[in-house]
Amino acid sequence: MARKKEQVTPWDEMHASVCKALTHPVRIQILGLLRQGDLPVGEIARATGRSQPNVSQHLNVMRTKGFVTARRSGSNVYYGLTDVRLVRALDLIREAMATRESRPAASRTRR
Repeated sequence: MARKKEQVTPWDEMHASVCKALTHPVRIQILGLLRQGDLPVGEIARATGRSQPNVSQHLNVMRTKGFVTARRSGSNVYYGLTDVRLVRALDLIREAMATRESRPAASRTRR
């Protein structure tokens, strides 16, 4: 008997969209920096070694997805995490990757 094909739900689409926004390593790096607290764009740029316009582009993508918030203070724009669970999810992925890499190659099977 053939298995019934599952429909892609709006939640599946949203989940994929969120994951797609996290595919750039600089965005992951920025989120890691923001776990310490709100930072101005210039400081994020210095910490990542990227130009301020490049960092602003990445922050804009993440702001559009609701990962970060922006607030102006004088001439600076500070960015912060909207929900720390996002970086905890990234931590879980890293833990899973580390566990996978620590196993002998022969025992790494798809599940």
